[in-house]
Amino acid sequence: MSKKQPKLKIIPLGGLYEIGKNITVIEYNDEIIVIDCGLIFPEDEMLGIDVVIPDITYLLKNREKVKAIVLTHGHEDHVGALPYVLKKLNVPIYGTKLTLGLIENKLKEHDINNVKLNVVKPSQTIKTGVFTLEFIRTSHSIPDSVAIAINTPVGTILHTGDFKIDYTPINGEVMDFHKLAELGKKGVLVLLADSTNVERPGYTMSEKTVGDTFNDIFLTAKQRIIVATFASNIHRVQQIINSAVLFNRKVAVSGRSMVNVVNVATELGYLSIPEGTLIDINDIKKYPDNKIVVITTGSQGEPMSALARIASSDHKKMDLMPGDLVIISATPIPGNEKTVAKVINQLFKKGANVIYEALADVHVSGHACQEELKLMHSLLKPKFFIPVHGEYRHLKQHSKLAQELGMPKENIFVAENGSIIEFTKDKGSITGTVPAGNILVDGLGVGDVGNIVLRDRKHLSEDGLIVVVVTISKEDGSVVAGPDIVSRGFVYVRESEDLMEEAKKVVRNVLIECEKNHITDWATLKSSIRDALRNFLCEKIKRNPMILPIIMEV
Repeated sequence: MSKKQPKLKIIPLGGLYEIGKNITVIEYNDEIIVIDCGLIFPEDEMLGIDVVIPDITYLLKNREKVKAIVLTHGHEDHVGALPYVLKKLNVPIYGTKLTLGLIENKLKEHDINNVKLNVVKPSQTIKTGVFTLEFIRTSHSIPDSVAIAINTPVGTILHTGDFKIDYTPINGEVMDFHKLAELGKKGVLVLLADSTNVERPGYTMSEKTVGDTFNDIFLTAKQRIIVATFASNIHRVQQIINSAVLFNRKVAVSGRSMVNVVNVATELGYLSIPEGTLIDINDIKKYPDNKIVVITTGSQGEPMSALARIASSDHKKMDLMPGDLVIISATPIPGNEKTVAKVINQLFKKGANVIYEALADVHVSGHACQEELKLMHSLLKPKFFIPVHGEYRHLKQHSKLAQELGMPKENIFVAENGSIIEFTKDKGSITGTVPAGNILVDGLGVGDVGNIVLRDRKHLSEDGLIVVVVTISKEDGSVVAGPDIVSRGFVYVRESEDLMEEAKKVVRNVLIECEKNHITDWATLKSSIRDALRNFLCEKIKRNPMILPIIMEV
């Protein structure tokens, strides 16, 4: 009997049909490596949820096979879930110096100190089991980003990570086109590529263009300047500092994540800040307003961020003053448009001048547009292609772009999270699925909030709650006290006394009926109260609150 041929499996556990939560499993025989381990922030309907992490049931079932987690860069959507995952799956981590510097900070916050962090450099090759990994320098909105070439016995897989093609990067380190072309010449079996900006034609502008815009703005600014951007966009922070130095301004930093990232990036040499430039946020009043720049978080309008607090006069360290110039150096993530607009409106009301993306080139994307994606495909010439990191429409458009470049449709896999895509040297196919989905994190609880709890939260948020309290006799089941009705988020009781009295009457009638029929079972009593009250309220005021009967025995 012929021995079963080992197959190469690629299993995206996240990052498909969503922008974020990136995690990809590469499996050959009895060995697994994991590329990235990200999170996403909750959608509006995920009430009370802090973050959303990937379901790693498959990895936990195969924990003895997992050899390493390999990281492409330090953004939350690629590394944010690591502290939660490492509590259940302790394996070596490989990443560049800045990526691991940011991770180290996170692990300290979560009190995790037994993880082996291995620093790798772009152009370095490492071997872990059957896999040989090559790290290839790319450009993105955070330094130290890499693509990863995974050499396997079946062929080479290339995961681009997040990238753009920037010929004039801030740190002068251009993407390693030579290595990519070399890999293309040798032959790439499978390409997994970033799809975020696939709908945009042309090229993404260089990060340097933002620096030129900052210089123009700083030149004419007469008041304090407050710049909000992503904390992890270290190139952007560097350019703000460069402009501040050029125009003889001091720089203060606000927002916990911004302070953390600036400290780590400065310590590791990724931010160059001339001595005497950086001052404490508490000291800004010691300098004239036209000599101050504040770099802050809150470019997405997050309610608890430093910028939102400044806009609502709730910031402990600084007050917004009429004439302050606020620059929002970011574009709203889809879904955040309203919150960003709200903060901008508040800033204008307080008398600030606000510059945002619609008014000037104060932001460029960190993701490749169509022409850059075409260049990546043309350099690598992959046999098979899996579009990743995007919503469904992005994955479909990227699939279409690959076909326009000559790739056969059957060699492209627009998969779903959890799809098992198996490859031999000549063939690829989706052969099954593994568990993949969202694990919701609420406070310290990981995964203890599911669809039923979310459904209840949604119900409570939309319709409110009515609590019906009844006391019955232990001996004969007769009503001793009540019913009393407590309303929360349903109606204001003092203004709806008639409705509450009628509701009590409905409950009394149900209890009398149950007593007549000798029904003393609590479950039946509660169910009868709930049904009767629901029908009454629906008929009376067309509302459907959550009804919670409480029965006590004396």
